[in-house]
Amino acid sequence: MEIKVLNEDANTLSFLVKDISVPLANALRRTMIAEVPTMIIDDVVIIENTSAMYDEVLTHRLGLIPLVTDLDTYVLPEECTCQSELGCGKCRVTLTLEAEAKEELKNVYSGDLTPDASNPMIHPISDKILVTKLAPGQRIRLEAYARLGTGQVHAKWQPVSVCAYKFMPRIQISRKKCDLCGKCVEACPKKVFSLEGNELKVVNLLECNLCRDCEKACPIDAIGISYDKSSFIFQLESVGGLPNRRVVTEATKILEVKAETFISSLKTAAGGEYEAEKEEPGAG
Repeated sequence: MEIKVLNEDANTLSFLVKDISVPLANALRRTMIAEVPTMIIDDVVIIENTSAMYDEVLTHRLGLIPLVTDLDTYVLPEECTCQSELGCGKCRVTLTLEAEAKEELKNVYSGDLTPDASNPMIHPISDKILVTKLAPGQRIRLEAYARLGTGQVHAKWQPVSVCAYKFMPRIQISRKKCDLCGKCVEACPKKVFSLEGNELKVVNLLECNLCRDCEKACPIDAIGISYDKSSFIFQLESVGGLPNRRVVTEATKILEVKAETFISSLKTAAGGEYEAEKEEPGAG
């Protein structure tokens, strides 16, 4: 297996993986979406709410605010030793919100959520997410409890907004047939081709989405589009709670644990069948 990072910034990551199968690529994609845990507000205690927004709607909006996640300190509630519905310091974080509009209209933002003093690292990824608006004299006081969860339980726990892959494209150009008409350059929506001097060149191979418009536009069949069945280009866009590289790393760890568990169970089952077959002849 070979992995190469193609492009990376604060929220997006693109990388190439070679020598893997389609089932493995899809398992990695699904794991990144649905099984890598993140920290999100899941329970809210409304102490006071005189705004025009109902308690249920306010709670729902708070639950959609991405939080910076600390996977090294906290565990999933179902894996915590406390086994409490209320949680403990190992599986739950408390954030508080207190806002009041006095004489003018007040916007309440995610930045108004006060992190837990025990771990101020758990906070909204942005201070500018609008929660609600308060008219003069209105007030909100609440406690929000955040915990780890996974996307397979609810989409709000998904660590990525985009996670997709495509086959590594292959483009073959017949130099003997190509008459440099330029129709493929005009037809390609991704600007993969370029006419440079007396030669047609592939300048953006990784941008090719295998639409085959260039093949259709070429009147003399000088272009052939195919793909490598064992190489995949992954594209991720994090919501901000976890870095993209951490999402990929955690997904591979989860897949590794699943594979080891499956192999162990398979060996156990095979051993049990072997023992049963071994005892049957003596029983007669």
